[in-house]
Amino acid sequence: MTDETLSNLLHENRRFAPPPELAAHANVTADAYAEAAADPEGFWERAAERLTWERRWDRVLDWDQPPFAKWFLGGTLNAAYNCVDRHVENGLGDRVALHWVGEPADDTRDLTYADLKDEVSRAANTLLALGVGDGDRVAIYLPMIPEAVVAMLACARIGAIHTVVFGGFSAEALASRIEDCEAKLVITADGGYRRGAPSSLKPAVDDAVEIAARAGHEVPHVLVVRRTGQDVAWHERDVWWHETVDTASATHTPQAFDAEHPLFVMYTSGTTGRPKGILHTTGGYLTQASWTHWAVFDLKADTDVYWCSADIGWITGHSYIVYGPLANGVTQVMYEGTPDFPERGRWWQIIAEKKVSIFYTAPTAIRSFMKQGREIPDRSDLSSIRLLGSVGEPINPEAYVWYRDVIGGGKVPVVDTWWQTETGAILISPLPGVTSGKPGSAMTALPGIGADVVDDAGTPVPNGSGGYLVLTRPWPSMLRTIWGDDERYVDTYWSRFKEQGYYFAGDGAKKDEDGDIWLLGRVDDVMNVSGHRLSTTEIESALVSHPKVAEAAVVGASDETTGQAVVAYVILREEAGDGGPEVVQELSAHVRTQIGPIAKPRQIMIVPELPKTRSGKIMRRLLRDVAEQRAVGDVTTLADSAIMELIAAGKAQSTED
Repeated sequence: MTDETLSNLLHENRRFAPPPELAAHANVTADAYAEAAADPEGFWERAAERLTWERRWDRVLDWDQPPFAKWFLGGTLNAAYNCVDRHVENGLGDRVALHWVGEPADDTRDLTYADLKDEVSRAANTLLALGVGDGDRVAIYLPMIPEAVVAMLACARIGAIHTVVFGGFSAEALASRIEDCEAKLVITADGGYRRGAPSSLKPAVDDAVEIAARAGHEVPHVLVVRRTGQDVAWHERDVWWHETVDTASATHTPQAFDAEHPLFVMYTSGTTGRPKGILHTTGGYLTQASWTHWAVFDLKADTDVYWCSADIGWITGHSYIVYGPLANGVTQVMYEGTPDFPERGRWWQIIAEKKVSIFYTAPTAIRSFMKQGREIPDRSDLSSIRLLGSVGEPINPEAYVWYRDVIGGGKVPVVDTWWQTETGAILISPLPGVTSGKPGSAMTALPGIGADVVDDAGTPVPNGSGGYLVLTRPWPSMLRTIWGDDERYVDTYWSRFKEQGYYFAGDGAKKDEDGDIWLLGRVDDVMNVSGHRLSTTEIESALVSHPKVAEAAVVGASDETTGQAVVAYVILREEAGDGGPEVVQELSAHVRTQIGPIAKPRQIMIVPELPKTRSGKIMRRLLRDVAEQRAVGDVTTLADSAIMELIAAGKAQSTED
């Protein structure tokens, strides 16, 4: 995938300058880029000084044995103290830390920082009483309830290493993670709520613990939150949260740990295959998570109400619900349910009620709202919003503009952020007080970050060309290794450009004519059509730019003539109706106009939904199965496994061009 063969398809001329008022009072100005370039270690040292350290570091960065980095050597701190105690000690105990909103409409809780400190202390004392200590691993399998945040911080407080597993994963997926990190405790709930009905969690934990036991790993205790009141099987290892945590002492003194002390392991594989545990440590991770949250969102903790819609089970929930926001002492919203229950405007009602000023969500959600139309958000007062963020995948330019116009009132910045589980924190993003936003582009690397787009030989490509996205120097929140497998860490992330010492992100990218970076999705999703390397992301964006299209997914299917051919799956906006041959022809012509004949789909299928994981990622391998007329593969990771039956059944009704 060289600069000659990865085609540069779309061109974007729209620009949105920072609002003058925001730019005048921005937390970070343009000077930061030059300062960080001149002295990257000094830049991150100043960022680390925003935290409270028990002992200051002796050395900022040890890169003596790449790719194994150590940051803030000799420094000691406690993550939970930085997220909770110090705010209380600074007189902010009465500030609301979490406006928690349950899925049942009347189910809400507000926790102040003082409340959170007491809850975390009680949980820490309970974990210690259950035999969990420094270096032990704790698996957390909870819905989006405050106890999930409390459990994570309680682990950090006592030096235990948490691994949070998304509550939608199967017993087998949970078991593989419990086994891999040898968890000493599992924290779960009887269940959670999903679309108005209780959804059980404890049975999956029971099964996972038994699977782990058969593999030779015994879990001594399971700590259970009563959330729904469902009847659950009970075992000798089980203990109730309300009978232990709620009755424990609220007095606990946090211990300072080395900056390189492991904080958490987050697994990136799905329910099949060997799990890949990404290890993050304390000092560097907390430094970059808190600084990027403050800088990228221009956070004013005294006045902002912040809401990240991610689930606690993903890295976005770790960095931009728990550690970054709480280290910065902000008030934030945490929501248990889905965006469209009990009605499709639920998110916008919450924003209006809580006066949310910063909102961070995924392009998948934005496109689903586009499908519904603007009349639903228009019913709520969204005037409190002053900044919007996007995370999880590249955002189509038209989705960006819709988000800015409809949710942001046509006046607020949109920060399109690129980062990964492995990077720990945002690396590429506009700065809202500095950057003129360009729809669809993550723009440039943040101050202190080295990123580039290179060809097969590792040579930077010129502007207007595409290649591989790489990171050219270490950063504080970088993964330290894969849990228990240093060799896999080196092979997976550092072997491709070993000679240059670059981290390979696994993503394709391009630099546009201005040198700004556009993410083009995973390299695995790049298609080879008649010798041209085409990005699925750009063709999807061309389709979404059509006024009748809400969302699109593109795959490359085997083709005897061209090697691969473009096959598109399209969800229409509600006002566009059900579609038909005329719409398919119209969309095909639109792609030809927007990009050129080379990108014209061989086939366009109008579908009711796309196959997505519970985190909102489109499962393109399943769409390739349909396009190539194979049996559809494993669907256990999908949020709705039945959707593939609908797509496969609709295949015969599609129109080929």
